Amino acid sequence: MRRTKQWNPGWLALVLVVLSASAWSQQGMFGGSGNGIMSPPSNQRPPKLANVGIQQNLNQKLPLELTFRDETGKSVQLRDYFGSKPVILSLAYYNCQMLCPEVLSGLATALKGMSFDAGKEFDVLTVSFDPHDTPELAAKAKREYVRRYGRKGAEQAWHFLTGKPDAIAALTKATGFQYQQDGKTGQYAHTTAIMILTPEGKISQYYYGVEYPPKDMRLGLVAASKNKIGNLTDSILLYCYHYDPATGRYGPVIVRILRISGLATMLFLGSFIAMMIRRDSSHRGSGEERTT
Repeated sequence: MRRTKQWNPGWLALVLVVLSASAWSQQGMFGGSGNGIMSPPSNQRPPKLANVGIQQNLNQKLPLELTFRDETGKSVQLRDYFGSKPVILSLAYYNCQMLCPEVLSGLATALKGMSFDAGKEFDVLTVSFDPHDTPELAAKAKREYVRRYGRKGAEQAWHFLTGKPDAIAALTKATGFQYQQDGKTGQYAHTTAIMILTPEGKISQYYYGVEYPPKDMRLGLVAASKNKIGNLTDSILLYCYHYDPATGRYGPVIVRILRISGLATMLFLGSFIAMMIRRDSSHRGSGEERTT
């Protein structure tokens, strides 16, 4: 008879110890001071930054019919990159001399820090919001950041697009990405953030700054996929940690941690008692055999 695989209470207890420790740690997996950049109210910004920031549009679906050009110059629609996997979206322009390279470098570093692989569990989409950018510039950026990521198959999973003003305006409006061009220099003032989208193209999460915690991003991808990727540990972590849109971070939900810790304690004690009863029974049986 085939024996069914049993839960290991000791393994589950170990997971919960890690969860409890990180819940109380100021610099744990999901806690500590972050790199979240929240936009101040528009009436408190300098005139040149009055229209710069992020307006979160969580759960809004992108207009997937928008047309862009990929790094080879081919005409594509956003819908070509959605359907089966969650997508990480970054908005950057390829002639940027300041923040955009930091955003893309931080993204490449975060992707490299995840055990998930681009093209397998998720895809990556970088779209320029400068209508003057060309596929040649997109191809150059792709070579650089795919090289930094360094994973096999990344060329088919990380896409760099350029587009016309109307398509760019529609996409940035849908994502809440607000920016402003300097008429003298031609450069753009903009905030720094990336987004995680569901396979259907809905905005699931925002991550601010230029450094993105790989563990948070992994959970964000698992959540966006509705647990179609990841493992049991990810499911436990998603139950015990909550994504905070205001900070773009995951934080512990103490009540849930206490509940699952209590359940694990009961399972552990029950297993221990059952083991001791079986051991006592076997010892008694051995003693009776020796007396006969």
